[in-house]
Parts: sequence; structure tokens; C-alpha cells
Amino acid sequence: MDVILLERVAKLGQMGEVVAVKPGYARNFLIPTGKALRANDANMAVFEAQKAQLEARNLETKKEAEDLAAKLDGESFIVIRSASDGGSLYGSVTTRDAAEAANENGFSIDRKQVVLLDPIKELGIHEVSIKLHPEVDAKIKLNVARSPEEAELQAAGKTIAELAAEEEAAADFEIQELFDDIGAAGLDDYGDEQAAPAEASTDEAASDED
Repeated sequence: MDVILLERVAKLGQMGEVVAVKPGYARNFLIPTGKALRANDANMAVFEAQKAQLEARNLETKKEAEDLAAKLDGESFIVIRSASDGGSLYGSVTTRDAAEAANENGFSIDRKQVVLLDPIKELGIHEVSIKLHPEVDAKIKLNVARSPEEAELQAAGKTIAELAAEEEAAADFEIQELFDDIGAAGLDDYGDEQAAPAEASTDEAASDED
């Protein structure tokens, strides 16, 4: 099916172009969302009559998107999730989660603007694209962690593997300290046992002299 684009559509074309698309894509998305009209003489006349207005509206929304992109681009948002020691999430982080994380920090983002090819299923810092306008994108980072403290460490450049290794080393150190304390206590007890017979022998010697 041929349609007239009323705005720039990624991988299709610019405003005013007539492009061929699948009928379902046109009927279910492009036409209902106001991004295109069915290509025919009547609609072409409608487009030409509204072209100046459409271009003006496009410039206005583009400027608004650019202003938002300047504030949003490069921002990092923390998403807390449960995960295994290996870093695999018990669930996933979706476009809805990404939009909510941005909105909770003062931005107005719709989940449909979030470009996420596959749900996020691992801990770590993930870069995500936000489509603010057909011609304007922004990049954000989702810091997916099990706790705010872990998110802070990830932001400082620590990987899940490094964090796990540090935790294991700390646990080993604590165990070693425990064994050292037990060993020291045993030596103290042994010293007391040695001292007791010696004291007894001294007492016996004094008794014999009497």
C-alpha cells in the first residue's frame, strides 16, 4: 500500500514522500497515529493544503524535543531488581520500567518513546535510546542493581563479577580471622594448663620441706 508521510518516519522517509508499506502497518499504525495518509489524489491535495501547517508543527515539536533531549541525554537512572549472584534478574526491565524511572526523576517520557529491542535481564549499566521526535533522540543509562549501594558501586565502574569477588574475599578474610581468634584462644588455654602443674609442684615442694 502507498501512503503519504505526514512526518519523518525512521527507515521509511521524510514528510511529504509517498512510500510503499505493508497494508497492516499502514492501517494499524501509520494512519491511526496521524503519521501518514493513504496515497491518492484527494489526500495529496489535503497534504499540500496542510503542508505549511504540518511543517510549522513539526518544527515546534522538534524544538521542544531538542530542549528535552539537552536535559535528558546522558542521564542515569537507578532501577532496583532482585537477581542471582551471577547477575541474572528474576524477571526483566522493560520499556515501562525505563519510562517510569525517568518520570520519577522529573522527566515526562512515554513508554512508547523508549527504544528497547529486548528486555534487560542482567544487572549492570545499560544504555537505552529515547525517541523524543522523529528527528530527535536521547540516550539514557539504566543502572540496574540489587540495592542503592550496589548501584553506587556500579556507577563507580565496578562490575558484578568484581563485586562478587570482593564479597567472597571479604567472607574468606572474616573466616580466617575467626580461625585465628580460635587458635589464639586455644594457645591461651594451653598456657594456663602448663602453668597450673608448675604451681602445684611448687606447693608440694614447700609442703615437703615443712
